[in-house]
This record gives sequence, structure tokens and C-alpha cells, in this order.
Amino acid sequence: MTIAIAPPKDASTIFYVADEHPHAEGGSTMLGFWIYLMSDCLIFAILFATYGVLGANYAAGPAPKDLFDLSLVAVNTSMLLLSSITYGFAMLAMVKGRVAQVQGWLAITGLFGLAFLGIELYEFAHMIHEGATPQRSAFLSSFFTLVGTHGLHVTFGILWLVTLMVQVARHGLIVANRRRLMCLSMFWHFLDVIWIGVFTFVYLMGMLR
Repeated sequence: MTIAIAPPKDASTIFYVADEHPHAEGGSTMLGFWIYLMSDCLIFAILFATYGVLGANYAAGPAPKDLFDLSLVAVNTSMLLLSSITYGFAMLAMVKGRVAQVQGWLAITGLFGLAFLGIELYEFAHMIHEGATPQRSAFLSSFFTLVGTHGLHVTFGILWLVTLMVQVARHGLIVANRRRLMCLSMFWHFLDVIWIGVFTFVYLMGMLR
């Protein structure tokens, strides 16, 4: 005689159903973005360390005193710092739900970012015209790598900013767009902090050598 035995219920299903609890929307996105920023910190830490080791190797070529124009770099720095302030105003407008103000401040932020990139490209072009190319010395190789990597991040940030402006124009300040604006805010302020390090460590200390 055969006795049929009913299969047991899926214990894993019961476990997950019983212990399921609500999760904050977008929580994984913010955590993932923090992890990305930490990895970016490591990249810039390596580039700063490389410049610290190679920054005094001029190979009988031009030194920072021969190349850097501190007044121009100061103007460039002010462009990026002002863009951080205007992005802060955009976030305040976001909290109040004012779409038009958010778009306006984001546009101003983008213009400051473009001004920063324009001045940086002018500086690079002038140095290359003077023969100070990345191949000229270890100092110039490490300089172009560090400053150029930061410039690429600013370029990516501007593209991201324009994309968010389009998203806000189409869908308004929905939860997803607010979360994206917060992520870009962290990224933009992170670039400001990195640039302050570049301005101090590369430009100011370079002029003292």
C-alpha cells in the first residue's frame, strides 16, 4: 500500500514573507553612490600621491613657476566654487518644490562649470604651445593626469546636470528626480573639495618650490 505524503511548504518563501519589512525607496541608490564616491576618493588619492612623488622631476624643463598663472587659476577656482553655491540654491528650491527656480539655478551652475572647463582648456593649450607637453617631464605627466582627470569629472557632471534638467522639465520634481539631484549634489561638492586640494597642493605649493 502506497501512502502519498504531501510535499512540505517552501520554508524559504514563508521566511521571507513573514520577515518582510518596508525599505526606503532609493536607499540602495544612495548607498551605491556613496560607495562610488569612496572609490573616486581612492583614485584621486593615488593621483595626488603620484604627483607628490613625481612633481619635482622637471627633467631640465619648465617648473611650476615658469608655467602657472595664479591669477588665472584663482579665477578658475572661483568659477567652480560659485557653481557649488548655485547648486546649493537649486537644492533649496527643490525642497520648496519650485521647478522653475531649480531649472534656473541648475542652468547657472552649468554655465559656471563650462567657464571652469574653458579656462582649464585655455591653460592646457597655452602650456602645450610653450612646449610643456605631458611627455616633457614626469612633473608635467603627473600634472596633466591629475588636473585632466578632475576636468573629465567636471565634464561628466555637466552632462549629468543637463540630463537632469531634461528629466525635471518632463516629469517635475518627482521622488526619483529629487534623489538624482541629491546624488549630483554630492558629486558636484566632491569635485569642489578635490579642486581645493589641487589648487593648494599643485598650484600654491608648486609656486613655492
